[in-house]
Amino acid sequence: MITIEDFKCSPFEKKCDIVTTSTNYLAMRMLGDCKVYLYHTENFFIEVYYSSVHKKVLMINAFKNTDELMAYAESVSLTDLGL
Repeated sequence: MITIEDFKCSPFEKKCDIVTTSTNYLAMRMLGDCKVYLYHTENFFIEVYYSSVHKKVLMINAFKNTDELMAYAESVSLTDLGL
């Protein structure tokens, strides 16, 4: 598996390949006009910033710090758990 350091140094196209072949989709949130998709690898998280206006990926961000997951807390629902 790729390390976060290697991922961050990879070209944009390779990052896209890794996201599509080696991650699990977790969530999506809105940030202005962008949809930010959250993925997880074995070792870190990846955010893909997609612009609906420009119809393209604008940025790919990788992080390990779970504090950065708080941005997704609003979109998580426990209703389906029947608690």
